Amino acid sequence: MSAASRAPLCSTSRNRSRRAALTTAAGGAVAALLLSACTSGGTTGGGGDTNFVMGKDGISTAKKGDRVAAPDLSGKTIDGKQLDVAAYKGKVVVLNVWGSWCSPCRAEAPGFQKVYQDLQADGVQFVGINTRDTKAANAVAFDKQYGIGYPSLYDPTGKLMLRFKKGTLNPQAIPSTLVIDRDGKIAARSLAALSEEKLRKMISPVLAEK
Repeated sequence: MSAASRAPLCSTSRNRSRRAALTTAAGGAVAALLLSACTSGGTTGGGGDTNFVMGKDGISTAKKGDRVAAPDLSGKTIDGKQLDVAAYKGKVVVLNVWGSWCSPCRAEAPGFQKVYQDLQADGVQFVGINTRDTKAANAVAFDKQYGIGYPSLYDPTGKLMLRFKKGTLNPQAIPSTLVIDRDGKIAARSLAALSEEKLRKMISPVLAEK
């Protein structure tokens, strides 16, 4: 067989190899995207020097003197009202980042509502940040389904999450939960869904502070 007659076979083989590689890469990219959609909060990254400690339960905490103030978290809620988290200064604020499409968010929702009901009279305010829901109606339906009684800011593109400084107790996953102390500073963070028991354990030390 001549070199000329062999060339198309080699070219076809190379093209098939390239197509296979591209298909594999594309599949990997889609898988990574789907994974990050349920676990990543965008480009808020940790990194740098930190003043917080992660416990064995996965909850990170910062001592009172080492805490960083929460950024401006204000805007429209999922039902079109205006909300500014700074208005709750003087209360312990539990901030939960969630999406109606997120299975772990659905799993933790009933426990969050129960703890909110139990601690509201003690000066604890819950606030949600709904993210990556293209329609606010989906978030409203979620709250109705699980009987959620506290407000949620509507943040479909994750702009509010990007306001948190790198190297702080910033939300980096969906769901993420932060506890903000009475001075408006971030005291604790979880980057995973929380059981009712773990949520109470996360709030209690901050609520006990004077």
